[in-house]
Amino acid sequence: MALRIDSETRLLVLTGAGVSAESGVPTFRDANGLWENHSVEQVATPAGFEEDPALVWRFYSERRRKAKDVVPNPGHHALAAAEERMGDRFLLVTQNIDGLHRRAGSRRVLEIHGSLFETRCFDCDLASYPDESEHAAPPPCPACAALGRQGRLRPSVVWFGEIIDSGVLRAIGRFLDEGRGGRLVFLAVGTSGAVYPAAGLVLEARGAGGETWLVNAEPAENRGAFQHFVQGPSGQILPELIEWV
Repeated sequence: MALRIDSETRLLVLTGAGVSAESGVPTFRDANGLWENHSVEQVATPAGFEEDPALVWRFYSERRRKAKDVVPNPGHHALAAAEERMGDRFLLVTQNIDGLHRRAGSRRVLEIHGSLFETRCFDCDLASYPDESEHAAPPPCPACAALGRQGRLRPSVVWFGEIIDSGVLRAIGRFLDEGRGGRLVFLAVGTSGAVYPAAGLVLEARGAGGETWLVNAEPAENRGAFQHFVQGPSGQILPELIEWV
């Protein structure tokens, strides 16, 4: 089965944890949903940060350290190559925060859940900035300090209970709208189909007249919403999936 892409096709791609797992990125939770005997709610919610910011920083510092040790796999590179060929007719939306798509060469990327390698302030509107450093305690915010306040820096990721950046959602909507009336393809890769709003993109794409594809190691929860399903490792399937016409 081949996904045919011609010179007029617009391609919207959504990637999830399954793509990163093939590079060896550790999963967010262990089998019991815990990290060092702490619940995910303690390390990935605003309330958890308020309760113990040092614990949260240790958790994300470990994630940063482990993410640096892995490399993009052939699936990442295949998507970067598609972008290189398609230009602004391509858009990649990822639920992953590990930066592997950018390391593979992707540039038209929307990181819907934020970035593991960016930091922002918990207490003010300081914009996110690149940061690969590891911390045992929350660093002070320079913007808050300049105003005589004690602000705390935090990883720039979307925690449970937080709202996804509306600008990201608008950018996805614009891309879909621009595809109406032409050939639009939506491709989801390595996703559970259970986390919204990402899991609802397939319905938005179909509403815009898009052709929908799923590449996954196993059927996603929203498998029934897709017209085409290719089962298997994305690192093996993606390099061979697209047929350029």
